[in-house]
Amino acid sequence: MNNDVLKTRSVLLDIWVRFRRDKMAVIGSCVLLLIIVSIVLGPMIYTTPADRIDFGNSVLPPSWNHPFGTNDLGQDQLARILRGGRISLAVGLAAMLVAIALGTAVGAIAGFYGGILDSVLMRFTDLFLALPQLPILLLVIYLFREPMRAIAGSEAGIFILIVLVVGGLNWMSVARLVRASFLSTREMDFVIAAKAIGAKPHRLILVHILPNVLTPIIVAATLSVGTAIITESTLSFLGLGFPPDIPTWGRMLYDAQNYIETAPHMVIFPGAAIFLTVISINYIGDGLRDALDPKSQL
Repeated sequence: MNNDVLKTRSVLLDIWVRFRRDKMAVIGSCVLLLIIVSIVLGPMIYTTPADRIDFGNSVLPPSWNHPFGTNDLGQDQLARILRGGRISLAVGLAAMLVAIALGTAVGAIAGFYGGILDSVLMRFTDLFLALPQLPILLLVIYLFREPMRAIAGSEAGIFILIVLVVGGLNWMSVARLVRASFLSTREMDFVIAAKAIGAKPHRLILVHILPNVLTPIIVAATLSVGTAIITESTLSFLGLGFPPDIPTWGRMLYDAQNYIETAPHMVIFPGAAIFLTVISINYIGDGLRDALDPKSQL
């Protein structure tokens, strides 16, 4: 047991050393950590209400009282960005889990069983890849937005719908990566030996093969978060995301589109939040891909 613990620590240390070599990945990790800490702890420190309307202070530029300025309703932009960040990141993480779960399941089944089942699942994957994602997203959100609001409420209903739709349209690349990894791993000696002693298919998949193909899944999961955040921001910018009283970053951009020239701070700060979050996640994903690559040399 002690040897196993030491071996695990050694592997993790090697991964950290390789990850630390990528300076952009380290910077991205620091920026993302700062953003997460800000949106989690920020509202406890910066206690200005995010939903307080004050027309007398509308469209104010950044100042000591309002560091990020105010919007057209006089609402504090910093407070709204801190609150909206929680929702945007929650959507990104939840949609990532949906995409990873679907992609891993489809890829694992196709790669392990092969044959006709593999062909059917891959053609199904190709069908989803061929679909125009943005029109499908807009159509589904438009058709099911009101029913979901009636079932789960205004905020929760839209959250569930966006998560399911965004995750349900971004699993295909994960499925292809997992399938390719399963096709190569299932032919290795340790899998053949486990099969020879009577291991059942579900045990072969979950215990013997899946832990050995986690690298592409982890990298894909990291990058899926950024994709989901961008997609949610796009939907909110088009007016089909969360309602106006829920300040996601995309919704803030939608509300600011008529004030780009007169109050550019209304666009700059939520846009910068989206940009910094997504680019940090992408750099982390690149760093993890290199760090988890077993061919990397110290």
